[in-house]
Amino acid sequence: MSRSNTQTYTDARLGVNDSGTAVSTVARLELAGKRFHFIGAGGVGMSGLAQLLMKNNALVSGSDQMRTEVTDNLGRTGADIRIGHSAENVDPQTDAVVVSAAISDNNPELKLARARGVKVYKYAEMLGALMSCYEGIAISGTHGKSTTSGWLAYLLKQAGVDANFIVGACISQLGGSSGVADSRFFVAEACEYDRSFLNLKPRIACILNIEQDHLDYYNDEDEIVEAFGEFARGTKPDGVIIANGQDANVARILSDSRFDLVQCETFGLDENCNFYAKNIRLRDGLHVFDVYCNRTFMGPARISVPGVHNIFNALAVVATATHAGLEPEQMVRLLPGFTGMDRRLMLKGQFGDITVLDDYAHHPTEIRASLAAIRQRYQPRRIWCVFQPHQYSRTRFLLDDFAESFKLADVTIVPEIYFVRDSESAKREINAQILVERMRSCGTQALFIESFGAICDYLKANVSPGELVVTMGAGDIWKVADGYLQWLGGHR
Repeated sequence: MSRSNTQTYTDARLGVNDSGTAVSTVARLELAGKRFHFIGAGGVGMSGLAQLLMKNNALVSGSDQMRTEVTDNLGRTGADIRIGHSAENVDPQTDAVVVSAAISDNNPELKLARARGVKVYKYAEMLGALMSCYEGIAISGTHGKSTTSGWLAYLLKQAGVDANFIVGACISQLGGSSGVADSRFFVAEACEYDRSFLNLKPRIACILNIEQDHLDYYNDEDEIVEAFGEFARGTKPDGVIIANGQDANVARILSDSRFDLVQCETFGLDENCNFYAKNIRLRDGLHVFDVYCNRTFMGPARISVPGVHNIFNALAVVATATHAGLEPEQMVRLLPGFTGMDRRLMLKGQFGDITVLDDYAHHPTEIRASLAAIRQRYQPRRIWCVFQPHQYSRTRFLLDDFAESFKLADVTIVPEIYFVRDSESAKREINAQILVERMRSCGTQALFIESFGAICDYLKANVSPGELVVTMGAGDIWKVADGYLQWLGGHR
């Protein structure tokens, strides 16, 4: 598809009002006046869905266990949010109920809804139903979904396209993890866990990478690849797949003859990709490079987020935005404006020449990429990595990979594993001490310290000026960074 054809494809599907702003007329016609009740309304994705429904004139109620800034904001924008779960929270006129993955079958609101015969959507099902009302852009992959989705939403806005979006982390430059707009575009993460991304039928499907993960759900890597293939096959017939051209598992999918009739565009560092980077170099710890599209020079680029992995993410953003109808040269110029996501190599503070970061990495590949990026960007005398393993099952299945992934850290401190979605039998098969012993056998200096308070005390006594501390993991390990920073601020 040429760039001129891409623009025609986009413009033909946008409804435009008198001011020239795209509007989602189809979605409003389908949702206006309908009543939706959200159980677990305070979740990142759930609150984003609720806001999009209200934008399309639906009536939203909901509940959550705790009052938070998110629930307060939903209330301010028109939702009727109750704290605590009770059958009384469900309006008799409710048309549909949306439940987060954290809600159990014995929840009183869910039980009442089912008894009344009310339609019940899982979060992913509602996300898919809502995406069908828009020009959907779904970002999938084992790693990088949040960063790439947030980067794309930010660049679209900078280019004058204020897209709707739901991302799994806060984008400070956009004021949150979700946004509602008058554009027909809807950008969302496509999560592979529980095959939830199969609910999405996007116009543009992006596949960043495919690796082993969620082995508490999938049997093996082949099953994961097949699930991604099924997701890709759900792309609209007149849509496009944007895929990593250097990922072996992605290549397995694209070699399937069933994709012969679907347009596929690739990105990577190889000139055989449709969108690729050349002349990559470091400047002040961040990458600069030249961007090409089908061997045509699109312009010089620089990015404000560290790591080679973010070159791939940047190329995915440019390719996806181009197929949404924007000029690739403009996207390349806008790339450096994006400064990152919450908990993605996030600079928390610097005191007395000690730097503190927080990062979401919880898979061996992500850990290696983050530590390499930290070395390049900050060049610290020593890296102290405080890593909280996320899930007993993930730690057990990927134990050897985890043990090898911390070699770029000088010292790694490990508390107990963060418990989520695991069974009691899974807890009995692995623990943090086993991981630490395996790391030591691989030549990594590692130690087990169970409590966050004791970890902070150890850092206070041992970290020196010129060194860097990074808390890492998908659980609540960020509390260590906050506690240590508070102490630094009072003592440095």
